This record gives sequence, C-alpha cells and structure tokens, in this order.
Amino acid sequence: MEVWLVVVAAFVAGVMDAMVGGGGLLSVPALLSTYPASSPSLLLGTNKCSSVFGTTVAAWRYGRRVQLEWGWLAPAALLAFAGSGLGAWTLTWMDSQFLRKLLPWVLLLVLVYTFKYPQFGLQHGRTQHSAKTRLWLALVIGALIGWYDGFFGPGTGSFFIFLLVRCLGQDFLHASASAKVLNATTNFAALLMLAATGHVWWQVGLVMAAANIAGSVLGTSLALKHGAGLVRRVFMLVVSLLILKTGVDAYVR
Repeated sequence: MEVWLVVVAAFVAGVMDAMVGGGGLLSVPALLSTYPASSPSLLLGTNKCSSVFGTTVAAWRYGRRVQLEWGWLAPAALLAFAGSGLGAWTLTWMDSQFLRKLLPWVLLLVLVYTFKYPQFGLQHGRTQHSAKTRLWLALVIGALIGWYDGFFGPGTGSFFIFLLVRCLGQDFLHASASAKVLNATTNFAALLMLAATGHVWWQVGLVMAAANIAGSVLGTSLALKHGAGLVRRVFMLVVSLLILKTGVDAYVR
C-alpha cells in the first residue's frame, strides 16, 4: 500500500518536471518518508530511474510540436551528459555544503529577475547574438548545469530554463522544451553511475517511472496548450517553492 504514495508523488513530479522542472521537490521527500530505513543514495538513484523516463518522454513530445534548435542543442546535450558524470565524480571527493548554503540565494535572484521583467520569457527569438556565440553560450550552459546536476541537483531544470531564456533569447515554452533534452541527458548520466554502483531500486523505480511518464504527458499537454505565459507562472511558483525548501535544508535543519 505504501508504494501508492511514491506513485502519486511521481505523477505530480512528472507534471512539474515536464513544464519547469522541480519534480524532485515531491518525489524525493516521498521516497525518504515512505522508506526511511533505506539509504538516501539508493532512494536518489531510484528517483533518477523514475525521472529519466519522464524527462525523455517530455523531450520527445515537445520535439514533435516545438521547433528545437538542434545546431546548438545537440552539442550542449553531449556536454551536459559529460558534465553530469564529472559532477557525480566530483561529489566523491568534494563536500557540497557550500552549494547548499548558496543555492537559496541564487534561486532568489532568479525569482526577483523574472518578477522584475514582466515580459521576460514571453517572446521567442529576441537575441542579438550570432549563431556562433549562441553555440558557445549553449555549450557553457550545458557543461555548467550538467556538472551541477551530477554534483548537487536541486533546481536543475529551472536553471536550464532561466539561462536559456536569459542568454539565448528563448521564450519559456521553447526553453522548457530545450531544457527537457538537456535534463534527460544529465539524468541518464547520473542513472548510469548510480546503477553501476547498485544504487537503484528497480522494482520501485520502474513503477514510479510509469507514473512519471503519465505526469509528463499531462504537463507537456498543458504547456503546449497554454504556451509561455502559463509556463512562466508555474516557473515562478516552483522557484519560490525551491527557495523555501533549499533555505530550510541549508539554514534550519
């Protein structure tokens, strides 16, 4: 019976992840509270098993309806994959405590910036960068946030979306679609490493994956139907929740 809690959490997480990321806010605490006797690394690996399926399906669905710029997106995805693996390796010898303290403040800056500019992310293609500059910016974003996802993780999808809007001039809908491709590669890299070390509970992870896929279908449908305006509002809500969650984790617990 207890598995239904994590299944429901995986479904709602899939909806959130498909739109703006942040699904781990629900699925990871659900796993930790449902299986308190299990090791956190095992549950994190199980969550990656679930989320990699959802983000992959979301990326595929967006790709059918939204024009993705593969000229920079494909190489950025490769660097995100490599960066995620490097970040996971970095975690084996470096403490992530400094990021835990810094993260709420970075997210607060993201929220304030988005709130300050009401038109931010509502128009697509507004950039003065050349194609070459856009490629280099995309490579830096892929490598940097990919490394962050492997090393620490919370807010990865939201960071991808914000930087794609801010640096590459995408609207929130196109940025969310592009972010799903990048996030799917980082999730896959992390899953490979965790699976190789036996930190995936496949029986639970695959059941959660089915629910996560169903949630991602709903989330992409809502985003495609209502466009950048809805994605922007959900983005601001999820970032606000991330600020609260990461702030409590860093300074209260």
